[in-house]
Amino acid sequence: MSITNSSLKGKVAIVTGAGRGIGRAIALAFARQGAKVVIAEMNLENGKTVADEIHQLGKEALAVQTNIAVKSEVDNMVAKTLEKFGTIDILVNNAAINIMRPLVDLREDGWDKVMNVDLKGYFLCTQAVAKVMMQKGSGKIINMASTGAAKAAVGLGAYSIAKAGVVMLTRVFAIELAPHNIRVNAIGPYLVKTAFSQPMWSDPEVLRATESSIPLGHIAEPEDIASVALFLASDASSQVTGQTIYVDGGALA
Repeated sequence: MSITNSSLKGKVAIVTGAGRGIGRAIALAFARQGAKVVIAEMNLENGKTVADEIHQLGKEALAVQTNIAVKSEVDNMVAKTLEKFGTIDILVNNAAINIMRPLVDLREDGWDKVMNVDLKGYFLCTQAVAKVMMQKGSGKIINMASTGAAKAAVGLGAYSIAKAGVVMLTRVFAIELAPHNIRVNAIGPYLVKTAFSQPMWSDPEVLRATESSIPLGHIAEPEDIASVALFLASDASSQVTGQTIYVDGGALA
């Protein structure tokens, strides 16, 4: 099935961490394809800014302040979405944090912060949204993983371990939710030019070294990830579930 300009027309999508970077790019891409988008964001001002961008496109959006590591806030996010739009068709678990420390130097509270957002938060959001999708008998869930789930890197220990957990979380939810016509997949970016990864790509020497390890020769833009999310959210991916698509310019190859 081909993707058309109305491929998400009338769909309701929640995108966590959509106030900037990859999440913002996904939210805007979904809106352009006709979706009503909920921006679930810790920084409400950033969320409102993206909602305003979507409104300027003539599309519908709602910003909801959400800490995905807190169940009551996840439940509120779902309730606000249903109150505004009546249903949920798509969930993108994108919000993430990282603490750049070798594991041997990482404090316990640092480990907990990363795991609570990058893994537990995805579990809480998927669990809450899946219950809505199960009632209607359809849905698409997209989790943001990372090449770090497949290849270790110094300073990204807790983040990579959490993302490896996201890959398995994706597989388990995919088989549990398949009988309810719900597809669950993940996207694994390498380095993407966002504020989140700026410490890595803003250093010319680090950038050159990184790009030399990428067969395609350059790092990704947020829109490169959004295009894959659009595919997974659309009917074009109807036979795809339990998969992680690595968007890395060939780096893992």
